[in-house]
Formats: sequence, structure tokens, C-alpha cells
Amino acid sequence: MPAHLVQPGRTPDRLKDRPTWLISRAYAHSTALLSAGFEANGNGLRGYHYRLLAALEQSGPASQADLGRDTGIDRSDVTAALTELESRGLIERRVDPDHKRRNIVTMTPHGQDTLVDLDAVIDQIQETVLAPLTAAQRRQFVSLMARLLRDNDPGGGALLL
Repeated sequence: MPAHLVQPGRTPDRLKDRPTWLISRAYAHSTALLSAGFEANGNGLRGYHYRLLAALEQSGPASQADLGRDTGIDRSDVTAALTELESRGLIERRVDPDHKRRNIVTMTPHGQDTLVDLDAVIDQIQETVLAPLTAAQRRQFVSLMARLLRDNDPGGGALLL
């Protein structure tokens, strides 16, 4: 069932203080902000492009399959997203000489510059999401969220951005 905008003050009392409800509403809010932020300032790129570039920066050249696993993006979607990044000169793909059926993906210097630009978009969105909190509350919130994710998903599930 699709999520709809919830009118303030209309949330049933049984729901309003339940962590799952609060997390889902925070997720909906942050997802909307991310979508709008990329739409306005991402130069046609989206969160999944950011995830791929960030993974390449952190881990270096990688196979398309590894990128999909590392970012939680479906293999067919990885291929399409990498085609977009390649057409913009942000990544290069080459056949792995040891495994002819596998492509190795490398970020270009232009891709690195674009990642830095997208960091600024993401940073502004983080600031908006966390604006009601003090610096200490922000650190505590991030720490608690990381703990919930780590302790509830020991496999280190993919980050959705």
C-alpha cells in the first residue's frame, strides 16, 4: 500500500509513539527531501548514482556484481545506472582480463569531482533533516540509528540513499 502524506494531529494515538511508525515517517520525510534535493541540484543524477560513486571511491575498482551487492542495487539496475554514469564520463568499464564475462568499473577524475558536488547536496539534506536537533542530539541520534541497524542486521544490509 503506498504511503500518503499524514496530516499533523491526525495520527491515531495507538501509532503516534511507536518506533516503527516514527521511523517510517522520518524515512518518508527524508526520502522526499533526497528526491527533491537531487531533482533540484543533482544535475540529473539520483541517490543510486551517488551510492555507486561512493562505493567506488571507498573500495576502488570493482565488478558490477560487487557494486550491486555493496550498494543494495539490483544487478539490472546497476547496469543501467553505470551506463548513465559512463555516458557522462564519471566511470569507465573494462573487461576483467582474468574473467572475460566480468566488467571492472573504475571512477574517473570527473566522477570524483561529481561525487564531491553530490556530497554538498547530501550534506544540505542532512542539515535539513536534523535541523531540530542540537549537535549533541544529532551525534546521539546517528549513533542510535547505526546501532539499531547494526544489531538488527548483522549482515550489514545495504544503505538506501
